[in-house]
Amino acid sequence: MGNDTFNSFTLQMEGMKVTEVSVYPVFFFFFLSYIIIIIANIGIIVLVVIDRSLHQPMYLLFCNLPVNDILGNSLLVPRLLIDMLKPPSERLISYYACVVQAFTSHMFGTAAHTVLMIMAFDRYVAICNPLRYAAIMTNRMVMKLTVSAWGVALVLVGILLGLTVRLNRCRTLITNPYCDNASLFKLSCESVFINNVYGLTFTVVLLSSSIGTMVLTYTKITVVCLMSKNKSLNSKALKTCSTHLFVYLIMFFSGMVCIILHRFPHHSDYRKLAAILFHIIPGGLNPIIYGVQSKEIRKFLLKLTRRPRTSTTNTPRVPWTSYVDVESP
Repeated sequence: MGNDTFNSFTLQMEGMKVTEVSVYPVFFFFFLSYIIIIIANIGIIVLVVIDRSLHQPMYLLFCNLPVNDILGNSLLVPRLLIDMLKPPSERLISYYACVVQAFTSHMFGTAAHTVLMIMAFDRYVAICNPLRYAAIMTNRMVMKLTVSAWGVALVLVGILLGLTVRLNRCRTLITNPYCDNASLFKLSCESVFINNVYGLTFTVVLLSSSIGTMVLTYTKITVVCLMSKNKSLNSKALKTCSTHLFVYLIMFFSGMVCIILHRFPHHSDYRKLAAILFHIIPGGLNPIIYGVQSKEIRKFLLKLTRRPRTSTTNTPRVPWTSYVDVESP
């Protein structure tokens, strides 16, 4: 082991193995996907900000997902595209930039879980306690839930990367298309037992919390819908909740594929592709799913396409009516 590799601040990125024939089609596929992700997610945020009828907890909490998708993809995909056009020997990255990229990658996955958890709570209150919804889901509560979602993710990921940064490094090759925690601590020749234990605990706590939240809230929502005799309102409840559940399942299964493929080193190329798609697929589908399912967003888009928007006085509405008008059991 030479001195030039011990705690080196210049790392080499292995990147994706793409043949010369397919490099440009793959490049343009990821480039187009990135442009769609950015435009669609910024568009959703702008719609919620400028249309006062969308200033409801449901949409304000959902805005955390587009923000997460924009940040997560902006710090990973452009770097991936640049590396794709370089020969492997020139795919270099500084150690500090690699740590930032790893932090962003894990924040993306962790915040997606925590944000979907607070959105599940919002749907539970809206459907199971509709008469108290306005009193519970105040602007103050929305702010608390948002800060909690990002704060928990920040603490969990901060500890994860902190345990890795303390290690001395004797290697310089990142065997991944982008930096993550596992790639970083694999650079060390020291014992990574603590890192593995915390990483496993981190994964178990996060997944069990998010799955438990989904099961608990949707079980209660199902019970309320079964007790209600109004089929029309139950249909609205199902439509509203299916959007959230569909987004959660896309994110969950995308992440599980990455975790499973980590256990099969001989499928490293599939693992790299799955790791990239984990960012691209949810980021591209989330705004489309909510845009298609949301009546308010569809109405606003139709206003923009049919005629210029004029200032009108908004009719007072009960906040929870944007979900369903299910009576409290």
